[in-house]
Order: sequence, then C-alpha cells, then structure tokens
Amino acid sequence: MPAPSRHDYDTPWKDALTRHFPDFLAFYFPAAHAAIDWARPHIFLDQELAQISRDSAMGRRLADKLARVHLCNGDEQWVLLHLEVQAGRDGSLAERVFTCNYRSYDRYRRPVASLVLLADRSPRWRPQQFAYRLLGSEMCLQFALAKLLDYAPRLADLLNEDNPFALVTAAHLMAQRCRKQPLAAYAAKRYLIRLLYRRQWDR
Repeated sequence: MPAPSRHDYDTPWKDALTRHFPDFLAFYFPAAHAAIDWARPHIFLDQELAQISRDSAMGRRLADKLARVHLCNGDEQWVLLHLEVQAGRDGSLAERVFTCNYRSYDRYRRPVASLVLLADRSPRWRPQQFAYRLLGSEMCLQFALAKLLDYAPRLADLLNEDNPFALVTAAHLMAQRCRKQPLAAYAAKRYLIRLLYRRQWDR
C-alpha cells in the first residue's frame, strides 16, 4: 500500500484551521493566543493573501492564512499564519515565510507575525529564521515555530485532550507511523472516528 500523499492531509488541516483558529493558536502557539483579544472577531484575509502571493515563485503552501486580530492591549495587528504540512525538509521554507511577511507588511504597513507549523519526520530540521548580511546591512526575520513530531511522546495524552488540534495532531502522527501498515492504519482510523463521534465533533 503506497504511503499517503501530501494531498491526503490537505483538506482536514485547512478545514480545522479555518473553523478552529483560536484552538489552533492555543494548542501550538499559546503565547500568541494569550496576547489576542478573542472577544473581538478575527477576520481571514484570503483574497488579500492571494494577491500578495500572486506572480511569485514561492512554491506550494498547504494552508497559509492571513488574519486580522486585535491584541489584548487594544492594538489591531495582522497575523500571517504559514502552515506547512509536509513529509520532508524544504530548504526554501524560511525564504517563503520571509517573502510572505514582507509583502504583507508592504501592502498594509502593519506589523506581521509569522507562525510556522511543521509536520515532517525530521527531528533536527527546525528552520526559524531567514537572514542575510551585505556591505554592512543586515536583514533578518525570526519566526515562531511548532513541530508535530515534538508531540509524539505524549500521543496517548493527546487522545484525551479537549482541544480539537490535540486529536488532529494525534491523527497525523498515527498516519505517519502506520503509512506502511494498512491494517494498523485502518484500526487507527476506526478508533479516531469513534472518538470524533463520542465528542460530537462530527457536527
């Protein structure tokens, strides 16, 4: 049985991120979540992000999001969420995040926070900045990073947490573990479906 393609993960991640954005930040980026005033609505700027990315050789991103949020201190900020779900390393990732960030700032003249989630299977690959120096000038963007692989040691606990992204993370990790074991993958899928119905997340 062939390994799941990257496309197999696309729709669940995109849907979960769009429908449960506060939960996403609370689970993977708790400091960012705590700084946002969730009593005020957040707005996704998908059309604006498409214009920012147009005519660029930025590669294929899975679920980039540009969202407008309000901080607890009353400031209105723009949050660029670059979600990278992939099976392997990508040397162009940091540059793509940098490109999205500066284009968003150039368009709106607002501070932009870049948050990156990695779902590859390489423990050591953790790009967190794009930088260069030239003739006394320096450019650097450092972005927040979370990695699904770091949650693997607490897989059993994830299945009991209330945050929907705990279960999304568990499902992704289980799919990676079972990608060459069709029977194990089937059993894991049935178990996760039962959990979904038990918690009424099917609605």
